[in-house]
Amino acid sequence: MQQDTESLETIRDFIRWGASRFNRAELCYGHGTDNALDEALVLVLHALSLPADLPLAYLDARVTASEKRDILSLLTQRVDQRVPAAYLTNEARFAGLDFYINDHVLVPRSPIAELIVQEFSPWVSANSVGRVLDLCTGSGCIAIGCAYAFPDASVDAVDLSPTALEVAQINIARHELGDRVEAIQSDLFNSLRGRQYDLIVSNPPYVSQEEYLSLPLEYHREPIIGLEAGPDGLDLVSRILSDSSDYLEPDGVLIVEVGSSAEALIRRYPEVPFMWLDFKHGGDGVFLLSAEQLAEYQAFFD
Repeated sequence: MQQDTESLETIRDFIRWGASRFNRAELCYGHGTDNALDEALVLVLHALSLPADLPLAYLDARVTASEKRDILSLLTQRVDQRVPAAYLTNEARFAGLDFYINDHVLVPRSPIAELIVQEFSPWVSANSVGRVLDLCTGSGCIAIGCAYAFPDASVDAVDLSPTALEVAQINIARHELGDRVEAIQSDLFNSLRGRQYDLIVSNPPYVSQEEYLSLPLEYHREPIIGLEAGPDGLDLVSRILSDSSDYLEPDGVLIVEVGSSAEALIRRYPEVPFMWLDFKHGGDGVFLLSAEQLAEYQAFFD
C-alpha cells in the first residue's frame, strides 16, 4: 500500500487512485452515489474537511502527510470492509437537506425525497396539512423534510428502534425543529392511540428474506431491522394498510414505499386500486391510497 501511494501528491491524485481501487474491488454503490469517482470524491473531501462544492482549482493542491493518512484510512475501509461512504463520513443528503447518520439507521435514499421537495403536490394541498406521521422514521429524514415542506404542521417521527430514534433526535436538534417534530418510540401505530393525521408517510422495511440474503455486502452493513420484512417483504406493510384508516383524517392520504415488493403487494391485494407514483429523478414502488379508499377496502386488509 505505502509503495503504491508514495507518488500521490494532490487531491486529484487521491480521488483518481481511490476510484481505481473501488473499480478493481467491484464495490456496490447506491448509498448516496452511483459510481466509483463520486464515491472517492466524497471520501477524500471529507477526510480533508473540504466542502462538496470545492472549486476545481483546489483539486491540484498537495496534501500533507497526516492528511494522506486520513484519506487512505477512509478509502481502505471502503474497500476492505465494504462500509458505505455515508457511514464513514456520518453525513447524508436527502431532499436537499443534510443529516447526521450512523449504522443504527439506513442511509437515506428514498424517492419520497422528490415528493417532499414538491410538497407532495398534486396529491396533497399544503395549506390543509396540520399533522404528519412518518412511520419507520430511522434518521428522521422524511419527518424533517415534511416539516420543511409544511411549515405550519406538526410531525410525529415514529420508530421501534431506540438507537434509531437517538439519531433522529440529533437531526431534529440539528435542524432546530424540536417544537414541531416529535420522536416517538412505537411499534407502528401502537403508541399513537387517539392521534389523527392529514398525511401518513412511510418507508418501512420491505425486503423479502430471499432478496435480503442476495444483497451486496454494503447493504448488510445497514441494520437488518430497517430492511428485511418477512418471506415476501410485506410483514409491516400489511399492518400499515390494516391500521392506517384509524389514524387518518377523512381527507387524509397514505403514501408508502414498498420498492421491490410492489409485485408481491399487488398479488396479495389484487382488488385494491393502488396508485403508483412516478418520479422524474428515478425510483419506483411508492403507492398512494386515500383515507376513503382505505376505509372502502378495509375488509381486504383485516
